[in-house]
Amino acid sequence: MRTLIESTEALHRDHDREEPRITVVEGGYWAVLREARELISRATRTIDIMHARITGGQDEPARDEGVERQLIYGASDTVTVRLLSSPALVDEDFVREQLGKDRPVAIRIARVPPLQALMADGTVALVVAESAAGRRASLIKAPDLLHTLATLFENIWRVAVPAGERVVFGDGDRGALARRILAALWAGVTDEVAARDLTVSVRTYRRHVAEIMALLGAGSRFQAGVRAAELGLLPPTTPHRSRPGDRP
Repeated sequence: MRTLIESTEALHRDHDREEPRITVVEGGYWAVLREARELISRATRTIDIMHARITGGQDEPARDEGVERQLIYGASDTVTVRLLSSPALVDEDFVREQLGKDRPVAIRIARVPPLQALMADGTVALVVAESAAGRRASLIKAPDLLHTLATLFENIWRVAVPAGERVVFGDGDRGALARRILAALWAGVTDEVAARDLTVSVRTYRRHVAEIMALLGAGSRFQAGVRAAELGLLPPTTPHRSRPGDRP
């Protein structure tokens, strides 16, 4: 995406002296927030947000998630807001805040490319992407680039999982155990092997499996593993399944 922005910027540089179609946003993190607030407040129809980034880098700014969340509430009541988030960046508090709202923010979860983008009314976008020189923010009005961003968003949105369906098993030992069981289901290991690895009886292991399947609304173990992968519940080191079939 960074390469696409730079190539489009070069293409339009000589043709848009009066009103640049791609403008670099200088000033760092807080300047980007100010620009985002302005776009959100001026939107009249739609706001689409892609929320994914590489975390832990040297140039990772000190972020204020509360401030970022409040920006969305600056939108007009008539504006439809959609938020597409990577599993690692899902704000569970924000998801819960949407419950019971008359016009909730539609939130879905998917494996999203490392990109931060805010598109307002399909006519302007604020994009923060990685480059060789680090993170770079751009304000985009170029129609061809806006079309590419909108197509990328729609394609991912169609297959993403609604955040309300995300299952949180809890913190601590219970959550860790659930994720290890999910990893075993995804890998397709036998109950005996999985129970031995978890140092529990086979009967106890099968009881845990039944509870997890019920929470996920899964009709089979294979479906539970797939569902867990879609929701980003598997440990990052989970191996690939050895075969696609369901294990009895």
